[in-house]
Amino acid sequence: MDTIRKLGWNSDLEVIFQPYREAGFEAGRVAVENRDNYVLLTGSGEYFAEATGKLLYQAQSASDLPKVGDWAAITLFEDEGKAIIHAVLPRRSKFSRKAAGPKTEEQVIAANLDTVFIVQGLDHNFNLRRLERYLVMVYEGGIEPAIVLNKADICPDLEEKVALVKRVANNVPIIPLSAKTGQGLPQLEEFLREGLTCALVGSSGVGKSTLINALIGEEVLKTREVRISDSRGRHATTRRELMVLPSGALLIDTPGMREFQLWNSEEGMDETYAEIKALSEGCFFADCTHTAERGCAVLQAVEEGRLARDRYESYLKLNKELAYLEQKVDKQAHLEKKRKDKELHRAIKAWKKLRKGGK
Repeated sequence: MDTIRKLGWNSDLEVIFQPYREAGFEAGRVAVENRDNYVLLTGSGEYFAEATGKLLYQAQSASDLPKVGDWAAITLFEDEGKAIIHAVLPRRSKFSRKAAGPKTEEQVIAANLDTVFIVQGLDHNFNLRRLERYLVMVYEGGIEPAIVLNKADICPDLEEKVALVKRVANNVPIIPLSAKTGQGLPQLEEFLREGLTCALVGSSGVGKSTLINALIGEEVLKTREVRISDSRGRHATTRRELMVLPSGALLIDTPGMREFQLWNSEEGMDETYAEIKALSEGCFFADCTHTAERGCAVLQAVEEGRLARDRYESYLKLNKELAYLEQKVDKQAHLEKKRKDKELHRAIKAWKKLRKGGK
């Protein structure tokens, strides 16, 4: 049990897992998700695993299948170094986004996280609007955010950029550092305590792999140079992976995300734009959209300079994106219901025809 506790196991999980234990299953944590198999960490070691056909069949969407950071009920075949995943335990938190591409569905990036480090480079990668977008989804997943500003060693206006981040961070911890030189690394390591699960997220070229190598103390992940012209890099990390750091903390590395679209995020918006949420309490209309209504306290704050216009416009843009997403989800749900109704109708018709022929 001491070994599995180091992977993040606790008394709450033990209560949830009790029925599975009584059924003869063991617990394992997903460390790597491949296309059709997984790598699990357990109290007795590391195992390659596959999901049962029943689990695959019952999943309503890809987000229901095992993801990195998930706890699962498994059967171990120790002699073969393999395991079978029978069920995924309920997630206490998750970091997700709308899946890339035209399909409207959730993509869970990682599960059961305590802290997400949002990494931005202090070069051309620096972008407050992108930072706000990440904060929304971290909050929505029920996770504590922290902001890592990497490449402090090459930033001539560090204090100015930190001040800009503070304007949108709302008391979120900000850690300026240099993964290359080690500057500021001890401040980050304070968050990395034994048994806690953290993740690094950010776009390509921000230095996540270099940062992990610095935390581990050796080069375990490949790194790639970024283009000087725009600070963009190719993906050094190509898959999500959970690893144990020397401190005993668990860290999930994620590939750089060039496309990061929101998923259902009402609570995340309220947390990220807390000052707008507070101002809206003074609006004349309870359902004020803060765009053109009479007596809008948010618009008044913008006009009087108490709320930055770029911050306000970012809020409107993300709200518009979420409204569009909600419409697409509703339409998709309606079409799925029609499809199932048709299938049911055909099945009933076939059954009646068979029954009539049997008579």
